[in-house]
Amino acid sequence: MTSTLNLNLKEQSLGTSLSLTMLLVIVGVMTLIGCRRHAEDFDERGGFEVHDTSDCFPDITLVDQHGRNVSLASLKGKPALFDFIYTNCPGPCLLLTAQMKQIANRLGPKLGTEARIVSITVDPEHDHPAQLLAYANKQGADISGWLFLTGTPKQIEDVMARFNVIRKREADGTVDHVLEFFLVDANGRALLQYIGQKAEPDRVVSDVERAAAREPVAAGDGANQAVILK
Repeated sequence: MTSTLNLNLKEQSLGTSLSLTMLLVIVGVMTLIGCRRHAEDFDERGGFEVHDTSDCFPDITLVDQHGRNVSLASLKGKPALFDFIYTNCPGPCLLLTAQMKQIANRLGPKLGTEARIVSITVDPEHDHPAQLLAYANKQGADISGWLFLTGTPKQIEDVMARFNVIRKREADGTVDHVLEFFLVDANGRALLQYIGQKAEPDRVVSDVERAAAREPVAAGDGANQAVILK
C-alpha cells in the first residue's frame, strides 16, 4: 500500500510539474506574441495613437540649454514633439536628434511660432545646461523653438511618468535609451507615440501641422491604438 501511495504522489507531482511547465510555455508564447505585435502593428507614420488623459505640460520648471527656467505649463498653446536623450549617448540619441533635425528643417519657420520640439535629458546628473548647449550646437539643433531641458532627477522622472516611460541605468552605469518620441497637443494631451527610426519625418511634420491647426490627428488617419513600450 505504501508503494501505491508513493506512486500516486509521484504521479500527482509529475502532473503538477507538467501543468506548471505548460503554463510557463503558454505565458511565454503570449509574451512573444505581444512583443511581435508591438513590432508589427505600428502604422505608416511609425507609431500609435495614444489614449491617455495625463497632462504632459505639468507645472514643473526645468532649465534649458541657455540656463533659463522653463515651466512646462507655460508651453501650452502650441503642440510639441517630446523626446528623451542624453548628451554622452554613444549612438541612438544622436540618430534620434538627427531625425528631429530633419523634422525641424521641414517645419521651417513654423518651429517656434506654431510648434516646438522639447528634448529632455534622461541623465540630469551629468547633463547640465552647458552640456546640453554643447550637444545642441554640435548637432546643429540650437535653434528657435527647440528646447533642451534638464532638472533634478525627480523632476525628470515625474515628467517621464506622464509618457509612461522610465529612467533606468544598466548594471555598468550606462543609461537606457528611450527610443520613442511623442506628439503632444496644445492642451498637453499626448496624441501619438512614434517608434524611433520607424517614423517618417514627412508624416510627423504633417501630424504636427494638423495638431497646430487644431485638426484631428486620430486613428482614422492611419494610427493604431497606443501600446506603450518600456
